[in-house]
Amino acid sequence: MTDSPDSRPPCVVVTGVSGVGKSTIARRLAERLGVPFAEADDFHSPASIRKMSSGSALDDQDRRPWLESVGRWLGDREAAGSGGVVACSALRRRHRDSLRAACPAALFLQLTADREVLADRLGARTGHFMPATLLDSQLATLEPLAPDERGACLDAAPAPEEIVRTAVELLTGR
Repeated sequence: MTDSPDSRPPCVVVTGVSGVGKSTIARRLAERLGVPFAEADDFHSPASIRKMSSGSALDDQDRRPWLESVGRWLGDREAAGSGGVVACSALRRRHRDSLRAACPAALFLQLTADREVLADRLGARTGHFMPATLLDSQLATLEPLAPDERGACLDAAPAPEEIVRTAVELLTGR
């Protein structure tokens, strides 16, 4: 994945459906790389949070301003040369394209897990606005990374530290 001699820290988007561990992995990866971390959920409008909390999935019109905000954050990190890691669902190719438009150097790490694992994790989670009832709509929306997208798919089943170690190896070649 390290196809550039540029030694600047990477801009990474940890993607996947709700419950796959994006926030945990992205936060730990940012710490390991020594770069800023952002949680894309923090960029949602209050209206979008209310919509999801009520059990309704967002549509692309709802997602557009959110993705633009996340993209600006990534683009600012790229422009500053600081790198950064953001946890962001970016389920569809067009969502990732939106982020790439703002940050062309973005790399995507898409976490994957079986539905049963995801359902168990969501059932045990508390204090999050995303209800477990939206898991199936997220899985139906999910588009795996295409071969021409810079990034990799990672199994979310291992321990977080193992996933982070694998991610660092992919990103740095070490």
